[in-house]
Amino acid sequence: MINKEKWDKLSDLMVQLHINEADLIEKFIIGSGKGGQKLHKTASTVYLKHMPSGLEIKCQESRSREDNRYFARMRLCDKVQSIVSNEKTKEQQKIEKLKRQKKRRSRRAKQKILDEKARQSDIKVLRKKPSSFE
Repeated sequence: MINKEKWDKLSDLMVQLHINEADLIEKFIIGSGKGGQKLHKTASTVYLKHMPSGLEIKCQESRSREDNRYFARMRLCDKVQSIVSNEKTKEQQKIEKLKRQKKRRSRRAKQKILDEKARQSDIKVLRKKPSSFE
């Protein structure tokens, strides 16, 4: 349950970003995925659309409708703030990091890595104890 203090902070942030409740279209959708019977029977997923910017948010972080309303508005504020300040949110940075990690290496980079491995193995061979000649 989100306390009144957090809701007040959120409403202050929305005022700073010029997001009015009247500009929001809010719908409640039946959720999907993990969460069991409670999630599949109730419409607790929140869909928010900010009419002036056209941003759409769909939030299903919690099984509680009230919590999801709060989280959806927080996400909306984050997106609007990132658009206004032209900086990337933590979520966007995380997504870009994953993309970089999954991206295929170029042939040149692969060859460089293999050359380094070969050089390292040559060094390791020199560490072996001398074998006896019998």
